[in-house]
Amino acid sequence: MKDKPSTHERLAERLARILTKLNVGHQLSVQQLALEFRVSSRTIERDFDRLNSYLPLIQDTKTKKFYLDSSYLGRFKLQDIQNFAQLSGIQDLYPSLDMSFLRELFDNRANLVFSAKGYNFEDTTQYAEHFKVLTASIQKRQQIALFYRGQMRVVKPYRLIHHMGNWYLAAVRKQELRVYRLGRIEKIIRSHRLSRFEHDQAVLQQLKDEDGIWFQHEKQEVILSVQPEAAIYFKQRRIFPEQVILNESETGELLISCQIRHQKELNPLVRYWIPYVKIVKPAHLQQELDDSLHGYLKCAQ
Repeated sequence: MKDKPSTHERLAERLARILTKLNVGHQLSVQQLALEFRVSSRTIERDFDRLNSYLPLIQDTKTKKFYLDSSYLGRFKLQDIQNFAQLSGIQDLYPSLDMSFLRELFDNRANLVFSAKGYNFEDTTQYAEHFKVLTASIQKRQQIALFYRGQMRVVKPYRLIHHMGNWYLAAVRKQELRVYRLGRIEKIIRSHRLSRFEHDQAVLQQLKDEDGIWFQHEKQEVILSVQPEAAIYFKQRRIFPEQVILNESETGELLISCQIRHQKELNPLVRYWIPYVKIVKPAHLQQELDDSLHGYLKCAQ
């Protein structure tokens, strides 16, 4: 009996099929692809975000369909597509996949087509053993004890999450979903005295829906203005969490909304897009950001 494909195998296969369609000139709808692959629209949006990091994707402003820049149509051979999908699907999932291994996967022709820049990841080899133990505990639904920041915590592990270059364990403790950075876990204890548990469907759904890792905080809506010079980037892809374009003025300025649970999701993005992005509501978030920038400039003088 053939084993059920793993998550990263399904992801790689889905990306390959999407890229094949784009390569021959198809315009793709998020909703249609979600039905075809039997996944959520959010999953397909994440797929396009991943593809857009490497490829010149364009989104039609009226139909909202994605397509490939015409100058790239037909460029990719089957092996290029398979290599790209495999790298996109599994590159960040396992610490054992170092760059020398990835270079062996990529043939010379693919290296001439694809290039990824600006991505920095922590060295995960130092806690590869944690990775193995946590993976087994998640699969067996076995509670574990963590020595984390000098304290022992008994948790129900649910997911290993890669976020902004770092790995985290998502686990339930005291009825709350929390995250623990793997680099700060001092020790993991597995014991038969720690009971097994059943997955809470509400927790699974939250893990599926959330883009970030700030599970303990309530969501809040943030409204931002985007200057015309940068509007095209926000129209082509989602840059802020759960980004929605509310309005586009005659001058091309955008008013967008997003949903955040913590300012750490927001401030780095706003800082990156200065001077083209400004927080409109809540006003205190922009004021706090201004104060932090003024403080930095004062210290730098």
